[in-house]
Amino acid sequence: MAAAASCSTTIAAASQRNPLLFSPKTLNPRNPSIILLESNQTVARISMTSQSSMKRASFPRIRAAAASLDPDPAPLSPEPRILKSRLAAGETLYGLFLLSSSPTLAELAGLAGYDYVVVDMEHGSGGIAEALPCLRALAAARTPAILRLPELSAAWAKKALDLGPQGLMFPMIESPGAAELAVSFCRFPPRGVRGSAHTVVRASAYGIDDGYLARVDEELLVMCQVETAAGLAEIEAIAGVEGVDVVQMEPLDLSASMGYLWDPRNRKVRDAMKEAERKVLGMRNKLSAAEGGGAGEKGPYLGGLAMPHDRAENMKMRGYHMVTGAVDVGIFRQAAVEDVRRWRSAEVDIGEDDDEDEKTKDEEYWSE
Repeated sequence: MAAAASCSTTIAAASQRNPLLFSPKTLNPRNPSIILLESNQTVARISMTSQSSMKRASFPRIRAAAASLDPDPAPLSPEPRILKSRLAAGETLYGLFLLSSSPTLAELAGLAGYDYVVVDMEHGSGGIAEALPCLRALAAARTPAILRLPELSAAWAKKALDLGPQGLMFPMIESPGAAELAVSFCRFPPRGVRGSAHTVVRASAYGIDDGYLARVDEELLVMCQVETAAGLAEIEAIAGVEGVDVVQMEPLDLSASMGYLWDPRNRKVRDAMKEAERKVLGMRNKLSAAEGGGAGEKGPYLGGLAMPHDRAENMKMRGYHMVTGAVDVGIFRQAAVEDVRRWRSAEVDIGEDDDEDEKTKDEEYWSE
């Protein structure tokens, strides 16, 4: 059919014009002459009858605010939001840990407006197979995904990178040598040891995106998690390793390592954290000065997990560049426990029948 042939030619032309190439998604039910094409972060409308009528789609962005939605939301950008570029532009990014491996909660987190979501494979029951649907849900919500690995492993890094996240987080980094290994796991030879199957994996749109190799090092965040007393002793050297993009602080494991299990607010732990923060930021300033500052800024960004005693806003003021504010399971747990507590503590006045009052209570409950 002429229309089908024209569509194929149009897709090929669009692929050459756009570094994020497309794959067919679905026919537009309102107009059979329009086909929707989607990659990780981009959606486009292409006419099946004209090679020149490609147009990007625009989506309304949902923003939750207290008990109501923003009446005039900003459009959901069809362009990919590259975390590395946003950090270089001076933005402070706010994210969420996804422990549940739930694609629904991943999608909800993206639509809520988090800058990124860390899909956690170190804790919880999720692995590579469970992470993939979460990455697809986040891509649909135009939200970058970071994968936290279970351990410092070339095999885990290889499989995780093939899924196409914007960052990898390596846990329990305790030396500059370990940090160098983490970087090497993320790079193809000769600069690293990453296995090459880029022509058939999701990261390169299964080989359709022939610009993947040219961009991957520039766009991928390599994050090293420092969370032990041994790692703290080497944090300045870790921060100085070329290719480490983010040093991620973890107060809970650090408190255990220092002998204060589940006591991250302990004064000795907090002092150690602030000294580590100072060293990471100092290394960034030192490396940036060596490059002349400004657009030549070098060195790692500082990332961390907010705690009840150390709120995300306070961390931002101290110079953190990436802050994860909560864990999905923790948010649901808190809401569920409060819901049950409210039910069990409610006083029921038998015999009273005030329809207006009941209506008000219903509206208040469901608006929360």
